[in-house]
Amino acid sequence: MGYNDWKNIYSRLDEHEKSNNHLNSLTDWMELETRLKKKLTIDSYNQKIIAEEKKYWGEVLKRITCVIKTLASSNLAFRGRSGKLDDDNSGNFLSIIRMIAEFDPIMEEHLRRIRKKEIHRVHYLGHNIQNELILLLATELKKKIISTVKGAKYYSVILDCTPDISHEEQMSLIIRCVDISTTPISVEEFFIEFVKVSETTGDALFIQLKESLRDLKLDLTDMRGQGYDNGSNMKGQYKGVSARVLREYPRAFYSPCGCHSLNLALCDMAMSSIQAKSFFGVVQRIYKLFYGSTKRWEVLKSYVKDKNGNGLALKSWSDTRWESRISSVKAIRFQVPQIRDALLHLVEHSVDATTTSDASSLVNFDLQNFDFLVGMVIWFKILQKVNKVSKILQSKDMDIDACITLLQRLIHFFEEYRNNGFKNAKDEAGKIALEMGVEPTFRETRVRRKKRFIDESTSDEPIQVAEDFFRVNYFLHIVDTALSSLNKRFEQFKKYD
Repeated sequence: MGYNDWKNIYSRLDEHEKSNNHLNSLTDWMELETRLKKKLTIDSYNQKIIAEEKKYWGEVLKRITCVIKTLASSNLAFRGRSGKLDDDNSGNFLSIIRMIAEFDPIMEEHLRRIRKKEIHRVHYLGHNIQNELILLLATELKKKIISTVKGAKYYSVILDCTPDISHEEQMSLIIRCVDISTTPISVEEFFIEFVKVSETTGDALFIQLKESLRDLKLDLTDMRGQGYDNGSNMKGQYKGVSARVLREYPRAFYSPCGCHSLNLALCDMAMSSIQAKSFFGVVQRIYKLFYGSTKRWEVLKSYVKDKNGNGLALKSWSDTRWESRISSVKAIRFQVPQIRDALLHLVEHSVDATTTSDASSLVNFDLQNFDFLVGMVIWFKILQKVNKVSKILQSKDMDIDACITLLQRLIHFFEEYRNNGFKNAKDEAGKIALEMGVEPTFRETRVRRKKRFIDESTSDEPIQVAEDFFRVNYFLHIVDTALSSLNKRFEQFKKYD
Protein backbone atom coordinates (compact mmCIF):
# COMPACT_ATOMS: atom_id res chain seq x y z
CA MET A 1 0.00 0.00 0.00
CA GLY A 2 1.09 3.53 -0.64
CA TYR A 3 0.79 6.79 1.27
CA ASN A 4 -0.65 10.12 0.28
CA ASP A 5 1.78 12.22 2.34
CA TRP A 6 5.56 12.61 2.77
CA LYS A 7 5.53 11.95 6.51
CA ASN A 8 5.41 8.16 6.06
CA ILE A 9 7.96 7.92 3.17
CA TYR A 10 10.77 6.69 5.46
CA SER A 11 8.75 3.82 6.85
CA ARG A 12 7.76 2.79 3.33
CA LEU A 13 11.40 2.86 2.12
CA ASP A 14 12.43 0.82 5.16
CA GLU A 15 9.85 -1.81 4.31
CA HIS A 16 11.05 -1.94 0.69
CA GLU A 17 14.72 -2.29 1.59
CA LYS A 18 13.92 -5.28 3.85
CA SER A 19 11.67 -6.99 1.31
CA ASN A 20 12.75 -10.21 -0.41
CA ASN A 21 12.38 -8.72 -3.90
CA HIS A 22 14.80 -5.92 -3.16
CA LEU A 23 17.34 -8.20 -1.48
CA ASN A 24 17.20 -10.73 -4.31
CA SER A 25 17.64 -7.99 -6.93
CA LEU A 26 20.58 -6.49 -5.06
CA THR A 27 22.22 -9.90 -4.76
CA ASP A 28 21.79 -10.53 -8.50
CA TRP A 29 23.25 -7.14 -9.35
CA MET A 30 26.33 -7.60 -7.15
CA GLU A 31 26.83 -11.10 -8.55
CA LEU A 32 26.62 -9.70 -12.12
CA GLU A 33 29.13 -6.99 -11.30
CA THR A 34 31.53 -9.60 -9.94
CA ARG A 35 31.07 -11.84 -12.98
CA LEU A 36 31.63 -8.92 -15.36
CA LYS A 37 34.88 -8.06 -13.62
CA LYS A 38 36.06 -11.68 -13.74
CA LYS A 39 34.60 -12.21 -17.25
CA LEU A 40 32.50 -15.16 -16.10
CA THR A 41 29.20 -14.12 -17.67
CA ILE A 42 27.12 -16.53 -19.72
CA ASP A 43 28.28 -14.85 -22.99
CA SER A 44 31.91 -14.50 -21.92
CA TYR A 45 33.08 -16.77 -24.73
CA ASN A 46 31.20 -14.70 -27.30
CA GLN A 47 32.54 -11.49 -25.81
CA LYS A 48 36.07 -12.87 -26.05
CA ILE A 49 35.55 -13.69 -29.75
CA ILE A 50 34.14 -10.20 -30.39
CA ALA A 51 37.09 -8.56 -28.62
CA GLU A 52 39.60 -10.63 -30.60
CA GLU A 53 37.81 -9.84 -33.86
CA LYS A 54 37.72 -6.14 -33.00
CA LYS A 55 41.44 -6.18 -32.26
CA TYR A 56 42.13 -8.08 -35.50
CA TRP A 57 40.26 -5.58 -37.67
CA GLY A 58 41.87 -2.68 -35.83
CA GLU A 59 45.33 -4.05 -36.66
CA VAL A 60 44.33 -4.63 -40.29
CA LEU A 61 43.04 -1.07 -40.66
CA LYS A 62 46.19 0.28 -39.02
CA ARG A 63 48.34 -1.38 -41.68
CA ILE A 64 46.06 -0.32 -44.52
CA THR A 65 46.12 3.28 -43.25
CA CYS A 66 49.93 3.24 -43.12
CA VAL A 67 50.10 2.06 -46.73
CA ILE A 68 47.69 4.80 -47.82
CA LYS A 69 49.72 7.46 -45.96
CA THR A 70 52.94 6.23 -47.59
CA LEU A 71 51.55 6.26 -51.13
CA ALA A 72 49.81 9.61 -50.66
CA SER A 73 52.84 11.34 -49.15
CA SER A 74 55.04 9.99 -51.98
CA ASN A 75 52.51 11.12 -54.59
CA LEU A 76 52.25 7.60 -56.05
CA ALA A 77 49.32 6.02 -57.86
CA PHE A 78 47.18 3.59 -55.86
CA ARG A 79 45.46 1.42 -58.43
CA GLY A 80 46.54 -0.33 -61.60
CA ARG A 81 44.54 -1.78 -64.45
CA SER A 82 43.09 -4.53 -62.24
CA GLY A 83 41.52 -4.55 -58.79
CA LYS A 84 42.14 -8.25 -58.13
CA LEU A 85 44.38 -9.14 -55.22
CA ASP A 86 46.83 -11.49 -56.95
CA ASP A 87 46.91 -9.78 -60.33
CA ASP A 88 50.31 -8.45 -61.43
CA ASN A 89 48.63 -5.28 -62.71
CA SER A 90 46.77 -4.55 -59.47
CA GLY A 91 48.80 -1.40 -58.70
CA ASN A 92 50.98 -0.10 -55.87
CA PHE A 93 48.46 -0.42 -53.04
CA LEU A 94 47.75 -4.14 -53.38
CA SER A 95 51.41 -4.84 -54.23
CA ILE A 96 52.55 -3.32 -50.93
CA ILE A 97 49.79 -5.20 -49.07
CA ARG A 98 51.09 -8.49 -50.53
CA MET A 99 54.64 -7.54 -49.58
CA ILE A 100 53.64 -6.79 -45.97
CA ALA A 101 51.85 -10.15 -45.80
CA GLU A 102 55.16 -11.93 -46.41
CA PHE A 103 56.51 -10.64 -43.08
CA ASP A 104 53.44 -9.78 -41.00
CA PRO A 105 51.23 -12.61 -39.59
CA ILE A 106 48.15 -10.39 -39.24
CA MET A 107 48.14 -9.30 -42.88
CA GLU A 108 49.05 -12.85 -43.92
CA GLU A 109 45.96 -14.13 -42.09
CA HIS A 110 43.84 -11.41 -43.66
CA LEU A 111 44.88 -12.36 -47.20
CA ARG A 112 44.34 -16.04 -46.37
CA ARG A 113 40.76 -15.30 -45.35
CA ILE A 114 40.17 -13.40 -48.59
CA ARG A 115 41.66 -16.13 -50.78
CA LYS A 116 39.71 -18.86 -48.95
CA LYS A 117 36.57 -16.71 -49.34
CA GLU A 118 36.04 -16.59 -45.59
CA ILE A 119 35.65 -12.85 -46.17
CA HIS A 120 33.48 -11.80 -49.09
CA ARG A 121 32.72 -8.11 -49.36
CA VAL A 122 34.17 -6.34 -46.32
CA HIS A 123 37.92 -6.88 -46.68
CA TYR A 124 38.91 -3.15 -46.77
CA LEU A 125 41.20 -3.52 -49.78
CA GLY A 126 38.89 -2.11 -52.44
CA HIS A 127 39.02 1.33 -54.03
CA ASN A 128 36.06 2.62 -52.03
CA ILE A 129 37.79 2.21 -48.67
CA GLN A 130 40.95 3.73 -50.14
CA ASN A 131 39.06 6.84 -51.18
CA GLU A 132 37.23 6.98 -47.84
CA LEU A 133 40.44 6.73 -45.81
CA ILE A 134 42.17 9.32 -48.00
CA LEU A 135 39.25 11.67 -47.44
CA LEU A 136 39.28 11.07 -43.67
CA LEU A 137 43.04 11.66 -43.47
CA ALA A 138 42.75 14.81 -45.60
CA THR A 139 39.92 16.12 -43.43
CA GLU A 140 41.88 15.61 -40.23
CA LEU A 141 45.00 17.15 -41.74
CA LYS A 142 43.03 20.16 -42.96
CA LYS A 143 41.53 20.62 -39.47
CA LYS A 144 45.01 20.63 -37.97
CA ILE A 145 46.25 23.15 -40.55
CA ILE A 146 43.27 25.47 -39.97
CA SER A 147 43.87 25.18 -36.22
CA THR A 148 47.48 26.26 -36.77
CA VAL A 149 46.38 29.19 -38.93
CA LYS A 150 43.81 30.31 -36.37
CA GLY A 151 46.45 30.06 -33.65
CA ALA A 152 48.63 32.44 -35.65
CA LYS A 153 45.56 34.67 -36.32
CA TYR A 154 47.08 36.50 -39.32
CA TYR A 155 47.78 34.75 -42.60
CA SER A 156 48.57 35.24 -46.30
CA VAL A 157 47.06 33.52 -49.33
CA ILE A 158 48.76 32.29 -52.49
CA LEU A 159 46.67 31.43 -55.55
CA ASP A 160 47.44 29.89 -58.90
CA CYS A 161 45.25 28.50 -61.68
CA THR A 162 46.10 25.71 -64.07
CA PRO A 163 44.12 23.20 -66.16
CA ASP A 164 44.31 19.55 -65.10
CA ILE A 165 44.54 16.50 -67.35
CA SER A 166 40.78 16.56 -67.91
CA HIS A 167 41.02 20.18 -69.18
CA GLU A 168 39.19 21.60 -66.16
CA GLU A 169 40.52 24.80 -64.66
CA GLN A 170 41.60 24.39 -61.04
CA MET A 171 42.70 26.99 -58.52
CA SER A 172 45.22 25.92 -55.90
CA LEU A 173 44.84 27.61 -52.51
CA ILE A 174 47.91 27.88 -50.27
CA ILE A 175 47.98 29.62 -46.89
CA ARG A 176 51.15 31.05 -45.36
CA CYS A 177 51.35 31.84 -41.65
CA VAL A 178 53.60 31.85 -38.60
CA ASP A 179 53.43 28.44 -36.90
CA ILE A 180 53.57 29.23 -33.19
CA SER A 181 53.00 25.58 -32.22
CA THR A 182 56.60 24.62 -33.06
CA THR A 183 59.87 25.38 -31.32
CA PRO A 184 61.45 27.46 -32.68
CA ILE A 185 58.60 29.39 -34.26
CA SER A 186 58.71 29.18 -38.06
CA VAL A 187 56.96 30.55 -41.13
CA GLU A 188 55.15 27.76 -42.97
CA GLU A 189 53.15 27.36 -46.17
CA PHE A 190 50.24 24.89 -46.22
CA PHE A 191 48.49 23.57 -49.31
CA ILE A 192 44.76 23.60 -48.54
CA GLU A 193 42.86 22.39 -51.59
CA PHE A 194 42.18 22.52 -55.31
CA VAL A 195 39.07 24.49 -56.21
CA LYS A 196 37.36 23.95 -59.56
CA VAL A 197 36.64 27.28 -61.24
CA SER A 198 34.51 27.88 -64.32
CA GLU A 199 35.87 31.39 -64.99
CA THR A 200 39.34 32.81 -64.51
CA THR A 201 38.44 36.51 -64.48
CA GLY A 202 39.62 38.63 -61.57
CA ASP A 203 36.08 39.04 -60.25
CA ALA A 204 35.25 35.31 -60.42
CA LEU A 205 38.50 34.28 -58.70
CA PHE A 206 38.02 36.91 -55.99
CA ILE A 207 34.51 35.64 -55.23
CA GLN A 208 35.78 32.05 -55.15
CA LEU A 209 38.60 33.05 -52.79
CA LYS A 210 36.16 34.64 -50.35
CA GLU A 211 33.87 31.60 -50.45
CA SER A 212 36.76 29.20 -49.84
CA LEU A 213 38.04 31.18 -46.84
CA ARG A 214 34.54 31.40 -45.38
CA ASP A 215 34.11 27.62 -45.78
CA LEU A 216 37.36 27.19 -43.87
CA LYS A 217 35.95 29.56 -41.18
CA LEU A 218 38.88 31.95 -41.52
CA ASP A 219 38.29 35.62 -40.84
CA LEU A 220 38.95 37.56 -44.04
CA THR A 221 39.86 40.70 -42.07
CA ASP A 222 42.88 38.79 -40.70
CA MET A 223 44.36 38.42 -44.20
CA ARG A 224 47.70 40.23 -44.23
CA GLY A 225 49.22 39.13 -47.53
CA GLN A 226 48.47 37.86 -51.02
CA GLY A 227 50.76 36.45 -53.66
CA TYR A 228 50.05 35.51 -57.29
CA ASP A 229 51.75 35.18 -60.64
CA ASN A 230 51.98 38.08 -63.09
CA GLY A 231 48.80 37.37 -65.03
CA SER A 232 46.54 40.34 -65.70
CA ASN A 233 43.61 38.62 -63.95
CA MET A 234 45.75 38.36 -60.81
CA LYS A 235 47.82 41.54 -60.60
CA GLY A 236 45.60 43.86 -62.70
CA GLN A 237 45.58 47.39 -61.31
CA TYR A 238 41.79 47.74 -61.39
CA LYS A 239 40.10 44.39 -62.08
CA GLY A 240 42.73 41.93 -60.86
CA VAL A 241 42.29 39.75 -57.76
CA SER A 242 44.94 41.74 -55.87
CA ALA A 243 43.19 45.08 -56.54
CA ARG A 244 39.78 43.70 -55.49
CA VAL A 245 41.20 42.22 -52.29
CA LEU A 246 42.97 45.48 -51.41
CA ARG A 247 39.77 47.49 -51.90
CA GLU A 248 37.92 45.39 -49.31
CA TYR A 249 40.88 44.41 -47.10
CA PRO A 250 43.51 47.18 -47.37
CA ARG A 251 45.94 45.42 -45.03
CA ALA A 252 46.36 42.41 -47.33
CA PHE A 253 49.87 43.22 -48.57
CA TYR A 254 50.28 42.20 -52.25
CA SER A 255 53.56 40.68 -53.41
CA PRO A 256 54.00 39.29 -56.95
CA CYS A 257 55.96 36.07 -57.45
CA GLY A 258 59.60 37.12 -57.84
CA CYS A 259 60.76 33.94 -59.61
CA HIS A 260 57.88 34.10 -62.09
CA SER A 261 58.68 37.74 -62.80
CA LEU A 262 62.29 36.76 -63.38
CA ASN A 263 61.26 34.00 -65.80
CA LEU A 264 59.06 36.43 -67.72
CA ALA A 265 61.93 38.91 -67.95
CA LEU A 266 64.15 36.21 -69.45
CA CYS A 267 61.37 35.26 -71.83
CA ASP A 268 61.12 38.90 -72.94
CA MET A 269 64.86 38.91 -73.62
CA ALA A 270 64.86 35.74 -75.70
CA MET A 271 61.78 36.66 -77.67
CA SER A 272 63.01 40.18 -78.45
CA SER A 273 65.68 39.11 -80.92
CA ILE A 274 65.59 36.80 -83.94
CA GLN A 275 69.19 35.75 -83.24
CA ALA A 276 68.33 34.86 -79.63
CA LYS A 277 65.36 32.73 -80.68
CA SER A 278 67.57 31.06 -83.28
CA PHE A 279 70.27 30.36 -80.66
CA PHE A 280 67.93 28.43 -78.36
CA GLY A 281 66.53 26.64 -81.38
CA VAL A 282 70.02 25.40 -82.22
CA VAL A 283 70.56 24.24 -78.62
CA GLN A 284 67.37 22.22 -78.76
CA ARG A 285 68.21 20.79 -82.20
CA ILE A 286 71.56 19.52 -80.92
CA TYR A 287 69.87 17.83 -77.97
CA LYS A 288 67.14 16.22 -80.07
CA LEU A 289 69.60 14.95 -82.68
CA PHE A 290 71.65 12.98 -80.13
CA TYR A 291 68.79 12.10 -77.79
CA GLY A 292 66.70 10.63 -80.60
CA SER A 293 68.95 7.57 -81.00
CA THR A 294 70.90 5.42 -78.56
CA LYS A 295 73.67 4.99 -81.17
CA ARG A 296 74.00 8.74 -81.65
CA TRP A 297 74.00 9.20 -77.86
CA GLU A 298 76.86 6.70 -77.57
CA VAL A 299 78.77 8.65 -80.24
CA LEU A 300 78.29 11.83 -78.20
CA LYS A 301 79.49 10.13 -74.99
CA SER A 302 82.61 8.86 -76.76
CA TYR A 303 83.61 12.43 -77.68
CA VAL A 304 82.37 14.40 -74.68
CA LYS A 305 84.74 13.39 -71.89
CA ASP A 306 86.80 15.20 -69.28
CA LYS A 307 89.97 14.03 -67.51
CA ASN A 308 87.98 11.58 -65.41
CA GLY A 309 86.16 10.13 -68.40
CA ASN A 310 82.93 12.00 -67.66
CA GLY A 311 81.23 14.92 -69.34
CA LEU A 312 78.28 17.28 -69.06
CA ALA A 313 75.21 15.59 -70.52
CA LEU A 314 73.09 17.51 -73.00
CA LYS A 315 69.73 18.45 -71.49
CA SER A 316 66.45 19.69 -72.81
CA TRP A 317 65.13 23.01 -71.52
CA SER A 318 61.80 23.91 -70.01
CA ASP A 319 59.34 26.26 -71.69
CA THR A 320 58.20 27.77 -68.39
CA ARG A 321 61.31 27.82 -66.18
CA TRP A 322 63.84 29.80 -68.20
CA GLU A 323 66.59 29.67 -65.61
CA SER A 324 66.66 25.87 -66.12
CA ARG A 325 68.18 26.49 -69.55
CA ILE A 326 71.48 27.13 -67.84
CA SER A 327 72.08 23.35 -67.84
CA SER A 328 71.40 23.13 -71.57
CA VAL A 329 73.68 26.05 -72.45
CA LYS A 330 76.38 25.00 -69.99
CA ALA A 331 76.82 21.59 -71.62
CA ILE A 332 77.46 23.25 -74.99
CA ARG A 333 79.44 26.21 -73.63
CA PHE A 334 82.20 24.01 -72.14
CA GLN A 335 82.08 21.18 -74.69
CA VAL A 336 81.38 22.83 -78.02
CA PRO A 337 84.62 21.53 -79.70
CA GLN A 338 83.83 17.95 -78.65
CA ILE A 339 80.18 18.28 -79.72
CA ARG A 340 81.35 19.63 -83.09
CA ASP A 341 83.58 16.56 -83.50
CA ALA A 342 80.70 14.24 -82.58
CA LEU A 343 78.53 15.90 -85.23
CA LEU A 344 81.31 15.52 -87.81
CA HIS A 345 81.45 11.82 -86.94
CA LEU A 346 77.72 11.57 -87.70
CA VAL A 347 78.23 13.40 -91.00
CA GLU A 348 80.91 10.93 -92.09
CA HIS A 349 79.53 7.65 -90.74
CA SER A 350 75.75 7.95 -90.48
CA VAL A 351 73.73 5.97 -93.02
CA ASP A 352 70.59 8.01 -92.37
CA ALA A 353 70.25 10.92 -94.80
CA THR A 354 68.25 13.07 -92.38
CA THR A 355 70.83 12.62 -89.62
CA THR A 356 73.66 13.50 -92.00
CA SER A 357 71.85 16.62 -93.21
CA ASP A 358 70.97 17.82 -89.70
CA ALA A 359 74.48 17.21 -88.36
CA SER A 360 76.09 18.93 -91.36
CA SER A 361 73.81 21.94 -91.00
CA LEU A 362 74.60 22.28 -87.28
CA VAL A 363 78.34 22.09 -87.88
CA ASN A 364 78.66 24.37 -90.91
CA PHE A 365 76.05 27.01 -90.16
CA ASP A 366 75.92 27.09 -86.36
CA LEU A 367 78.76 25.65 -84.27
CA GLN A 368 81.43 26.95 -86.66
CA ASN A 369 79.76 30.33 -86.75
CA PHE A 370 81.49 32.97 -84.60
CA ASP A 371 78.15 34.71 -84.04
CA PHE A 372 76.83 31.54 -82.37
CA LEU A 373 79.91 31.21 -80.16
CA VAL A 374 79.65 34.80 -78.94
CA GLY A 375 75.92 34.40 -78.31
CA MET A 376 76.65 31.19 -76.42
CA VAL A 377 79.06 32.99 -74.08
CA ILE A 378 76.65 35.89 -73.59
CA TRP A 379 73.67 33.68 -72.73
CA PHE A 380 75.68 31.48 -70.40
CA LYS A 381 76.82 34.52 -68.43
CA ILE A 382 73.27 35.92 -68.23
CA LEU A 383 71.60 32.61 -67.37
CA GLN A 384 74.24 31.80 -64.76
CA LYS A 385 73.62 35.10 -62.97
CA VAL A 386 69.82 34.85 -63.21
CA ASN A 387 69.87 31.24 -62.01
CA LYS A 388 71.74 32.24 -58.84
CA VAL A 389 69.26 35.03 -58.16
CA SER A 390 66.31 32.69 -58.77
CA LYS A 391 67.63 30.11 -56.30
CA ILE A 392 68.13 32.76 -53.62
CA LEU A 393 64.62 34.14 -54.21
CA GLN A 394 63.22 30.67 -53.47
CA SER A 395 64.99 30.33 -50.12
CA LYS A 396 62.85 30.10 -46.99
CA ASP A 397 64.47 33.05 -45.22
CA MET A 398 63.88 35.49 -48.11
CA ASP A 399 62.06 38.67 -47.04
CA ILE A 400 60.87 41.74 -48.94
CA ASP A 401 63.92 43.86 -48.10
CA ALA A 402 66.37 41.16 -49.19
CA CYS A 403 64.35 40.61 -52.35
CA ILE A 404 64.50 44.30 -53.28
CA THR A 405 68.26 44.41 -52.61
CA LEU A 406 68.82 41.28 -54.69
CA LEU A 407 66.86 42.64 -57.65
CA GLN A 408 68.70 45.97 -57.47
CA ARG A 409 71.97 44.07 -57.69
CA LEU A 410 70.69 42.13 -60.70
CA ILE A 411 69.74 45.37 -62.47
CA HIS A 412 73.17 46.77 -61.60
CA PHE A 413 74.75 43.64 -63.11
CA PHE A 414 72.96 44.20 -66.43
CA GLU A 415 73.95 47.89 -66.42
CA GLU A 416 77.61 46.98 -65.97
CA TYR A 417 77.35 44.08 -68.40
CA ARG A 418 75.98 46.46 -71.01
CA ASN A 419 79.19 48.50 -70.84
CA ASN A 420 81.86 45.81 -70.88
CA GLY A 421 80.08 42.50 -71.43
CA PHE A 422 80.33 42.43 -75.21
CA LYS A 423 84.12 42.85 -75.30
CA ASN A 424 84.60 40.16 -72.65
CA ALA A 425 82.24 37.79 -74.46
CA LYS A 426 84.02 38.42 -77.76
CA ASP A 427 87.44 37.70 -76.24
CA GLU A 428 86.19 34.54 -74.53
CA ALA A 429 84.49 33.31 -77.71
CA GLY A 430 87.69 34.08 -79.64
CA LYS A 431 89.63 31.60 -77.48
CA ILE A 432 87.00 28.93 -78.16
CA ALA A 433 87.07 29.71 -81.88
CA LEU A 434 90.88 29.41 -81.92
CA GLU A 435 90.62 25.99 -80.28
CA MET A 436 88.06 24.89 -82.89
CA GLY A 437 89.93 26.38 -85.83
CA VAL A 438 87.12 28.83 -86.56
CA GLU A 439 87.89 32.32 -87.83
CA PRO A 440 86.87 34.79 -85.07
CA THR A 441 85.01 37.19 -87.34
CA PHE A 442 81.34 38.06 -87.51
CA ARG A 443 79.39 37.23 -90.62
CA GLU A 444 78.39 40.10 -92.83
CA THR A 445 74.69 40.94 -92.62
CA ARG A 446 72.97 42.98 -95.27
CA VAL A 447 70.41 45.48 -94.00
CA ARG A 448 66.90 44.61 -95.13
CA ARG A 449 65.78 46.61 -98.17
CA LYS A 450 63.05 49.16 -97.75
CA LYS A 451 60.23 49.70 -100.18
CA ARG A 452 61.15 52.57 -102.53
CA PHE A 453 59.15 54.99 -104.56
CA ILE A 454 59.66 55.14 -108.30
CA ASP A 455 61.87 58.23 -108.21
CA GLU A 456 64.23 56.87 -105.50
CA SER A 457 67.57 55.22 -106.13
CA THR A 458 67.42 51.46 -106.56
CA SER A 459 70.97 50.80 -105.43
CA ASP A 460 71.52 48.21 -102.71
CA GLU A 461 71.50 49.25 -99.11
CA PRO A 462 74.98 49.71 -97.61
CA ILE A 463 76.32 46.77 -95.69
CA GLN A 464 76.60 47.50 -91.98
CA VAL A 465 79.78 46.46 -90.16
CA ALA A 466 79.10 42.92 -88.94
CA GLU A 467 80.49 43.39 -85.43
CA ASP A 468 78.55 46.61 -84.85
CA PHE A 469 75.42 45.01 -86.21
CA PHE A 470 75.77 42.08 -83.80
CA ARG A 471 76.54 44.32 -80.83
CA VAL A 472 73.65 46.73 -81.47
CA ASN A 473 70.95 44.39 -82.76
CA TYR A 474 71.74 41.37 -80.59
CA PHE A 475 73.79 42.11 -77.48
CA LEU A 476 72.52 45.60 -76.62
CA HIS A 477 69.01 44.66 -77.67
CA ILE A 478 68.65 41.76 -75.22
CA VAL A 479 70.40 43.62 -72.37
CA ASP A 480 68.22 46.72 -72.83
CA THR A 481 65.17 44.47 -72.96
CA ALA A 482 66.31 42.86 -69.71
CA LEU A 483 66.66 46.22 -67.97
CA SER A 484 63.29 47.43 -69.25
CA SER A 485 61.52 44.19 -68.34
CA LEU A 486 63.06 43.97 -64.85
CA ASN A 487 62.10 47.56 -64.04
CA LYS A 488 58.58 47.01 -65.33
CA ARG A 489 57.91 43.60 -63.78
CA PHE A 490 59.38 44.50 -60.39
CA GLU A 491 57.71 47.90 -60.23
CA GLN A 492 55.59 46.70 -57.29
CA PHE A 493 58.71 46.02 -55.19
CA LYS A 494 59.98 49.53 -55.88
CA LYS A 495 56.77 50.96 -54.45
CA TYR A 496 57.31 48.96 -51.26
CA ASP A 497 60.92 50.14 -51.06
